[in-house]
Amino acid sequence: MCGIVGFAGYQQAAPVLLEGLEKLEYRGYDSAGIAVSGVNGDGEPSIEIVKAKGRLKVLREMTDDGRSVPGCCGIGHTRWATHGEPSVVNSHPHYAKNKRVAVVHNGIIENYQTLREKLIREGYSFVSSTDTETAAHLLDKYYEKDPIEAISRLMFHIRGSYALGILFLDRPGEIYAVRKDSPLIVGRSEQGNFIASDVPAILKYTRDVCFLPNLEIVRLSADAIRFYNVDREEIQERFTQIDWDTEAAEKGGFAHFMLKEIYEQPKAVRDTVNPRIRDGHVVLEELGWDDAELAKIRRLQMAACGSAYHVCMTARYMIEQTARIPVDVDLASEFRYRDPLLEKDTLVVVISQSGETADSLAALREAKSRGLKTLAIVNVVGSSIAREADSVFYTWAGPEISVATTKAYSTQLAAVYLLAIALGRARGLVDAEKEAAMTQELLRLPDKIERILEEKERIQWFANKFSHSKDIFFIGRGLDYASSLEGSLKLKEISYIHSEAYAAGELKHGTISLIEDGILVVGVATQNALFEKLVSNMVEVKSRGAYVLGVTSYGNYSMEDVANYTIYVPRTMECFAASLVVVPLQLLAYYVALGKGLDVDKPRNLAKSVTVE
Repeated sequence: MCGIVGFAGYQQAAPVLLEGLEKLEYRGYDSAGIAVSGVNGDGEPSIEIVKAKGRLKVLREMTDDGRSVPGCCGIGHTRWATHGEPSVVNSHPHYAKNKRVAVVHNGIIENYQTLREKLIREGYSFVSSTDTETAAHLLDKYYEKDPIEAISRLMFHIRGSYALGILFLDRPGEIYAVRKDSPLIVGRSEQGNFIASDVPAILKYTRDVCFLPNLEIVRLSADAIRFYNVDREEIQERFTQIDWDTEAAEKGGFAHFMLKEIYEQPKAVRDTVNPRIRDGHVVLEELGWDDAELAKIRRLQMAACGSAYHVCMTARYMIEQTARIPVDVDLASEFRYRDPLLEKDTLVVVISQSGETADSLAALREAKSRGLKTLAIVNVVGSSIAREADSVFYTWAGPEISVATTKAYSTQLAAVYLLAIALGRARGLVDAEKEAAMTQELLRLPDKIERILEEKERIQWFANKFSHSKDIFFIGRGLDYASSLEGSLKLKEISYIHSEAYAAGELKHGTISLIEDGILVVGVATQNALFEKLVSNMVEVKSRGAYVLGVTSYGNYSMEDVANYTIYVPRTMECFAASLVVVPLQLLAYYVALGKGLDVDKPRNLAKSVTVE
């Protein structure tokens, strides 16, 4: 959601800002702007702002690729509208009174309306409908001589989430930034220093970054970076080396990031699984828990959003079957508000690719406030959820740029498989022989994913037939229902086709009334004990005019007696089948969207990281 880039260095800032913003396009945006600190024709300090509605190419054309906006210090922003419609006036950066402060902002200021009314009574006028302009005017109000003091006072008066990049007119060459609950990183390099809302924006220049902690302020210039707490005391922060390279965040010859990341799944799963399996045993040293500690866990509470929620649904089946521990799964956005009953020996697991998902972070904090042990399964090292959880399981998927997650989802599945096996072993339900067999099969999953990718043309051919569908439904039972949820989400995210997933046993309870002639129904069937029941459900929808696509394992050839078209995946242990069936479902969504001529990597109205509630 939104993107921030800031640069203070030894070269022109505007081209650097535009380049960085392009690396953040995957986050979703409707407008963009830059503010550059320099001097005007009279030699006086100035802050020049240029903004545009629409894609970044419009801003590039307006600024001659940044060359027409001189200055070596600036901030840039891509906006995803929350307060006020997409427009030039509502886009960032925003000036304060007399243009002596310029601000970019990610997040939501919850009490902005009250602050706005107060500022209007004090003589401030507003030109936009945004909450961000309130922050700009407050900074102007509090600013006397010390920018750190003004920012600190601002923090005491605004509620909500924010990452702010700030320029002060009388502080040329300096950028100030502060964050609360919305991610912001600081990077340092020989060319200068940076702020950004995500790593890819600055990977070309540096991998030496600091994930700015909550409620901290940073001041940076071309040759210095200083950190402050809310009490304006200077503090020291640690920098981390990001092991992603620039190529990892580029398309590498693929038409879209999504397709590239689908093809990166075998490597991503290997990177997640292989280091954690030794001599047939699952080793989770990074959690800091031995088997005795794991055996104390009596219940799991899982919370996540979107695709990560579907991972939790899969984990519930897997963990309950393997470790016989009850598992509750909540949408993170609902978790706090139902006032959950959480017992003493409950482990709360929060899953998030970015580690910055606002609702998931709030769920984690709720659990910690109740004194419960927490585990984060995340991809981004040093993210807020990773820092605040008691233990962290990194998925090591590498940078995921496409809004529709693929490889992060697959690595999250691998993570919960490993956790399930470890819990089962700790409770005496997975003996050495069974653990060796399960881990051996886990190590084979990447090769089996590669086999599916080799047959993508069959899926592409089928997808082209249904690229103009109005409705597509998915059905499954047990683990296959969880996979159906993810397949349906992928399709609706990038193709804009109405799609729903149903537990197949619920069809007769109303939803079968939606079936019409020619409508596509995707039946996922990998669980032997439920195979015949799912086939019966497929017969029901086919008899009412549906065109049926079956997705099943090799050997289940009776599927062809029912389905109009069948996609097979390699056989595996049934508990791991979700890792294989999801691949053709991802490809189906991709090729349907491609057939419609849509922007697969940047679907409308969506953002990669949802950092506001």
